[in-house]
Amino acid sequence: MISIIGVIGTGNMGSAVLRGIIDAEYVKQSQIIAYDASARRLREIGSDLPGIKLAVDCLEVAEKADLIILAVKPNYIQEVIDEIRPVLDGKAVLSIAAGWTTGMLSRALQGTKATYMRVMPNTPALVGEGMTALCDETTFSEEDFAFAKGIFESIGKTKVLPERLFDGVTAISGSSPAYVYMMIEAMADAGVREGLPRTYAYEMAAQSVLGSALMVLSSGTHPAALKDAVCSPGGTTIEAVRVLEKTGFRSSIIEAMDACARKSREMALAKGDKS
Repeated sequence: MISIIGVIGTGNMGSAVLRGIIDAEYVKQSQIIAYDASARRLREIGSDLPGIKLAVDCLEVAEKADLIILAVKPNYIQEVIDEIRPVLDGKAVLSIAAGWTTGMLSRALQGTKATYMRVMPNTPALVGEGMTALCDETTFSEEDFAFAKGIFESIGKTKVLPERLFDGVTAISGSSPAYVYMMIEAMADAGVREGLPRTYAYEMAAQSVLGSALMVLSSGTHPAALKDAVCSPGGTTIEAVRVLEKTGFRSSIIEAMDACARKSREMALAKGDKS
């Protein structure tokens, strides 16, 4: 049974998960212990989330937690696992690192009696609107899997998917907030060019993206049909759509996501993963 959650790494993703589960009241602050290699970052998270336990190192987190969430950069995962290896027996280890397959986790944890699971969340978890994929190739018990799934359901939506789809998951949800932020910034810049105050331009662009996303999710209508409904014959919107098509808007998004998925595969291969 999981009663204490340990988080190693309180950067963007780690802090988003922490704040999300606390805001959702999935667990109490007293049930969380966290550590970050940056003392400044750890002080900030302690100030932002009073009541959570701050550890002196990774080993303390692993000793005291039942579920250990590895929220460090992918190139530090092996180093952290090696540090906490002596206390991993009976622990549940959950990785949110891009490019780290379950096969890699299995080999890294070899010789311990720890169970492992791979998930891919995204930073909108911070506002309760995350999208998280959970890998169905896991050694978590049914009880631990349900608890972990509950963590990410409390901060957004979840999908349970096979390992082979995770490079695509990285591209379409794990990394995609960055693409959307770039689009919002560009939309706002265009609004400023037309004379709108920048604060208004950001709000109007962001709200338009939010509303459009909700239309897709709630209506069940194909995005193309929703687009057509906005495009009046001979109007302003179809003129904008014409320019987007001419300049390769769709293609650039697809190519960017292809590059993201390819990089995810390359990261795994660089670490010797053959799975």
